[in-house]
Amino acid sequence: MQILNEHALHASIPAGDLGFETTRDLINPSNNQSDIHGWIAQADAKKAAIFGLKMRQVGFNMLVLGEHGSGRTSLMQSAMQQVAKEASNQLTDLVAVYHFNQLNQPFLVKLPVGIGVQLSVQMDVFARAFIAELPTLIVIADKEDAVAKAEVWFTKTSKELVKIAKENNQINQYLAAVRKDVLTFVKIYPSPANNEVEGALETLMSDGFLNRFKVNVLVSNQANAGQRQAVIYDNDPSYQSLFGSVETGSDQTHEFMRLRAGKLHQADGGMLLIQLRDILNDEQNGEQMIEKLYRFLRNGTLQFEDAAGNGTSAGYVLMNTLIPLRVKIVLIAMREDFYSLLEENPDFFDHFPIKVEFADSINANTENYAAVAGYIAQKCEQHGCTHFDAKAVSTLIGALHRLEEDQVRISTNFAFLERLMLEAASHAGDTAVVTQTHVQAAINARNHRHQYFETQIRESIIDNELLIQAHGEVVGQVNGLTHIELGDASFGSPIRITARCYPGQKGLINIDREVNMSGPNHDKGIFILQNWLSASFSHLAPLSLNASLVFEQEYNGVEGDSASCAELFALLSAMANLPIQQGMAITGALNQFGEVMPIGGVNEKIEGYFRVCKALGLDGKQGVIIPKRNQRHLLLDDEVVQAVKNRQFKIITIDHVLEGIELLVGVEAGEKNANGSYAANTVMGHAQAVLAEYRLTLEQNQRKQPSEK
Repeated sequence: MQILNEHALHASIPAGDLGFETTRDLINPSNNQSDIHGWIAQADAKKAAIFGLKMRQVGFNMLVLGEHGSGRTSLMQSAMQQVAKEASNQLTDLVAVYHFNQLNQPFLVKLPVGIGVQLSVQMDVFARAFIAELPTLIVIADKEDAVAKAEVWFTKTSKELVKIAKENNQINQYLAAVRKDVLTFVKIYPSPANNEVEGALETLMSDGFLNRFKVNVLVSNQANAGQRQAVIYDNDPSYQSLFGSVETGSDQTHEFMRLRAGKLHQADGGMLLIQLRDILNDEQNGEQMIEKLYRFLRNGTLQFEDAAGNGTSAGYVLMNTLIPLRVKIVLIAMREDFYSLLEENPDFFDHFPIKVEFADSINANTENYAAVAGYIAQKCEQHGCTHFDAKAVSTLIGALHRLEEDQVRISTNFAFLERLMLEAASHAGDTAVVTQTHVQAAINARNHRHQYFETQIRESIIDNELLIQAHGEVVGQVNGLTHIELGDASFGSPIRITARCYPGQKGLINIDREVNMSGPNHDKGIFILQNWLSASFSHLAPLSLNASLVFEQEYNGVEGDSASCAELFALLSAMANLPIQQGMAITGALNQFGEVMPIGGVNEKIEGYFRVCKALGLDGKQGVIIPKRNQRHLLLDDEVVQAVKNRQFKIITIDHVLEGIELLVGVEAGEKNANGSYAANTVMGHAQAVLAEYRLTLEQNQRKQPSEK
């Protein structure tokens, strides 16, 4: 048992040890600030990321695991851009043209950068020239003569196209097919009379005759000609945006012109970054997207599908042309999403052999503090806001400690840090530097914005609608502490736990469980409590005890085992008939040996109870008993720290439940002697005596029953 002083309630971050006066001192124009301060204490993640991105072999896709706000997306994008600059391969364009030999399929061609647009422009020129030349060609009665003149015209008109096709076999094939189509058309088209030529041309144009000569530029990297690899980020993935689509069109629109490229096509030869959560959140097509992506990873080819292909609605026919694509997929995922999908579809992740894990928290040391300070300096420059002095930075780092709930580690949620520093800069206004006062004002304002539900509960306690007693002593009654999360609000609040005991053989009854209002973790805690109690009084087995436990005025259900210590204290108080100090609240889980286990939300629980006690009146006897193993997690706000310093409020740590009951009732807990029993003047001794009385009462009642019949 230890009564903590104010120094044990927060992380100590001396501003003088940070080594600067303001973050402006940390700006070095000659350095890449993003590279220096981006991968804060993420050396393993950076090493794995660079290794995976530089792997040239097919199939080395990457899985990036980390929590939201850790910088995983921005850092991976930056690394991808850097690696792309050093790549040896070149970007390509992708076009779809009319397939003169297989009319129901497009002819897909990969071209050097910029050639796709050139081909499209030159084919438009060619089509306009052809329609201009047609009146001359189609009126020639001798078809052999017409074909000969058409061939001369084609050779003259297609010179620019021949240049484009010079080093591309597929374009050569396409150009040969265009030539054949032109000559065949001239040969078989019936020669109209001179007065019918204009009408014939109008008919051809209305039938979409020239559409066959169009070029659908699916992917053009002309604007990225200086890059060696494509770096694509789909921040709003849909089935169509990832895999492409076949759009609806008029009857005159050839199917190759309905094709629209997806991000996978755009990333060919390069890298594609996508978020797993975005895919899973697509309730309509999420599963189909995962399955389609899996097939692409397995086969390395992709085909265009119409609306019917993604399970949405009936549409046009499936385009059966498979396109080979070489894409390194960088999939960003939260751990829970990864493990959930891994269980459902383990084969999917076989195609992600490179794993990059971003740490959720890092050690609190001088090096990492300096890196965080550098990050703050970088963000000040990026956003053009006022720089922070050392004390302000110290307070911001303290907020990262609080977010992680750990005095020796800090959270890597730098998105949270960035928002907080911008709010602090806003509080600073036009002042020369952001100070600790401004940061604290931002923290207080943020907390105040999220206090509505906590305030409502506290007012119910003050109005005596929720029954919480913070003064005096009561038998079988204790203040437990709950951790409540409602949307973006997280806070602690006291709850009354009561116990009643009487002679019987039913043992411990958990009333919340009996009415199906307790979860499995709470039930587990009750069973552990019951086993500890039975083992502690094994010399009186079987126990002649009926006992009940309940969370008073709890109508939303009970879950978790963090109140098992409080429940045990209420039960021991009732069994021993010893009153508990109502000013002390308890949180902590129990194991079968009576050891007190750590719990979550310790700071919110303490602060929530402190605010209730403050509203009801602090008397110096109030406080919270917590597990000793939670001491490193204490990062309490200044008001609580000051109250502890002024001896208005106490925070006490315990290792074993018997330490806690001693504190609460002011009587020695007691230990088993050689006979396996407890001394009479102890808590356990009092409980032992009551259990013995219960047994005697039960035996007497049982002896009376036959005579009464």
